[in-house]
Amino acid sequence: MTTVTSKEIAQFRSQLADDPRAMEVLDLIEDCEGDLEDAAMTLAIRAGQQPERANSEWLDALARNWRAVICDPGFRENLLNGSVQGMMQYLITMPTFPKILATPVLIYVLKQGVNNFCEPLDSLK
Repeated sequence: MTTVTSKEIAQFRSQLADDPRAMEVLDLIEDCEGDLEDAAMTLAIRAGQQPERANSEWLDALARNWRAVICDPGFRENLLNGSVQGMMQYLITMPTFPKILATPVLIYVLKQGVNNFCEPLDSLK
């Protein structure tokens, strides 16, 4: 289980204050007592997806599907500094990305460690 603390939620709220969708997602994460995977699964079901894996495996798989985009050098530096705004804006413009899941995916990547998450791509270079 990936736990998001109240302090971390507050930090994301300050970064994403202009994004009502992100605020709704952060409320849900709070309602799930910080359980990121539980919140993401609830959002996936709301978005019409039918995840067939355990919560933690499903969120990890979703994030990995988008690893090449998330680890793009143009966004990676911002993520390393804890800033998700640019990446968030980019993800929600992608027609195949489930927009309601952008916030939990990016929080998951930050909680895993950006360099750790992107390492499999780094080894391909």
